[in-house]
Amino acid sequence: MKSKSLMFQGTASSVGKSLLTAAFGRIFTQEGYKVAPFKSQNMALNSYITKKGLEMGRAQVVQAEACKVEPSVLMNPILLKPTTDKKCQVIINGKVYKNMSAVEYHEFKTELASMVKDTYTKLANEHDLIVIEGAGSPAEINLRDKDIVNMGMAEMSDSPVILIGDIDRGGVFASIFGTIMLLTEEEKKRVKGVIINKFRGDIEILKPGIKMLEDLIKIPVLGVVPYYNVQLEDEDSLAERFRNKKNKEGQIEVAVLYLPHVSNFTDFNVFETQDDVNLRYVMRGESIGNPDLLIIPGSKNTIEDLIYLRDTGLEREIIRLHREGKHIMGICGGYQMLGTKISDPYHTESEIEEINGLGLLDVETVFDMEKTTTQVEGVVIADIFGGIKNTPIKGYEIHMGKTILGKESNGLNAIQNCLGEKVCIEDGAINPNGDVMGTYIHGIFDNIGFTRKILNHIRSIKGLEEKESNIESFEAFKENEYNKLAKVVRENVDLDKVFKIANGEI
Repeated sequence: MKSKSLMFQGTASSVGKSLLTAAFGRIFTQEGYKVAPFKSQNMALNSYITKKGLEMGRAQVVQAEACKVEPSVLMNPILLKPTTDKKCQVIINGKVYKNMSAVEYHEFKTELASMVKDTYTKLANEHDLIVIEGAGSPAEINLRDKDIVNMGMAEMSDSPVILIGDIDRGGVFASIFGTIMLLTEEEKKRVKGVIINKFRGDIEILKPGIKMLEDLIKIPVLGVVPYYNVQLEDEDSLAERFRNKKNKEGQIEVAVLYLPHVSNFTDFNVFETQDDVNLRYVMRGESIGNPDLLIIPGSKNTIEDLIYLRDTGLEREIIRLHREGKHIMGICGGYQMLGTKISDPYHTESEIEEINGLGLLDVETVFDMEKTTTQVEGVVIADIFGGIKNTPIKGYEIHMGKTILGKESNGLNAIQNCLGEKVCIEDGAINPNGDVMGTYIHGIFDNIGFTRKILNHIRSIKGLEEKESNIESFEAFKENEYNKLAKVVRENVDLDKVFKIANGEI
């Protein structure tokens, strides 16, 4: 049987394509289809490492989880990780190709088209149905001649398209109408339906506008999805998450520095599931304040982000917190910044060959040409936080460079399993007082046992009783959220028409 496909495109970025694609992936999976997600080209600093050690965008990992399949780089053959406003690191089939300017990459897309089609075909041959996500808008007419991610991808996969508009940002009728009018006649024929997303209010007031829109574009509106509150990774709604200053009255405040080149900020989503934690992102121009735990996250450009901390005065605040005995933790690039020195002899990240770090950990980092990309499992070896030693942890590493521990630092974790190989190496470092630590492991906080022991240690310092996690595991929590998302979409979209579109009956 020939694999079927259904593509979700948007009137713009941030309209909810990623989560709606995940929602339909879960719905089709619930209906018995063997489903996989696909996005030919993803631009994001949020990435993930597969079991084979290949790098892909996390949005497709979320969608793969929704479809209950193992994430594969086949689902995201091209990942673009911005390094500056005009350049990005191009990752093809999970491996770094090279850094390219926007102009260079636009010309290069012609060469990538056949690879994208072959990759899609290979994935499609292994599944009943592929849910495809576009990027930005198909109405970007200046990019159409070399498009491989919107209508160009729909043509390659011969997919019907459902167009998504975001009513929450205003002007949804104009954005849908304008998008359709900028498509060619052949492209318009591919658009089989429209979904209005993120609606708040009385649907009866909206219905006359829906009827007028359908009369204008001659395409049915398949549903109006209300504004939903699910705690899943959604790259289309990141700005909203970062603006959230106080999501609950938590007894513990965790502050995360929002760096200019911040990456893998999904490392901290798990804190939002803990009732006693208030997670806050420190944006440019804001003070760190007095959090119980400060986290310096990963970075696509560690040296430039270190300079940012220095130039904005945040370095002085970090040093102050350290003197006050507050807990400070660095993940990946943040771990490197906590050290005494960072060297970049091959100009992997910048033209600066050497820079002093924050000096809170006795470690030095040297960038090299090879990128480490691996899943890891291990245990905590540091005897800290009232019994955290031997706590199991797992996650993944994505970094350039190696970090060497000095005499005043001890290892944090012992990695026992790396890409299936039974090896034992040390990861991370912790200072003698046990209040400054760093690790290369992304997703380390997803290990609830590890995270709760840190939080309960902070609670004991504050004179509070220990508290158990209010979720069994982060994986089980997310599974429930996928089902909640699917339920919302089922109740507000004409699924009979969606199934007919996917089956080529409309």
